[in-house]
Amino acid sequence: MAESTVHIGRKIGRIRELKGMKQEVLAAALGISQQAISKIEQSADVEEDALQKIANVLGVPSEAIKNFSEEAVFNYFNNFHDNSTGDFRHHCTFNPLDKLMELVEENKQLYERLLQAEKEKNELLNKR
Repeated sequence: MAESTVHIGRKIGRIRELKGMKQEVLAAALGISQQAISKIEQSADVEEDALQKIANVLGVPSEAIKNFSEEAVFNYFNNFHDNSTGDFRHHCTFNPLDKLMELVEENKQLYERLLQAEKEKNELLNKR
């Protein structure tokens, strides 16, 4: 296999980008630094436990990260848009803008939870 097909860190980074998530947000959700996320994304291998935690935050199965490929993504969307055979399984059954707004709202809620956690952490540190 070519390196790009097995480089788990790059796959994590690409999925994170496709989901519109910044390294800082992923790091905060995992309780680690942005620099640690950067290092993970530069690593060819990632421990299974860490991969599972990252997958949970990204909202995908860890197997999806392991099997991710740009080619598969493009093939899916090409089939999705180019299939004119009447096969309903590949046609959009939802409004993409509604789905986008749902994702925006989910990211907003995640940000608010992370912000609240940061405030609570600062309050605890200030009490010392």
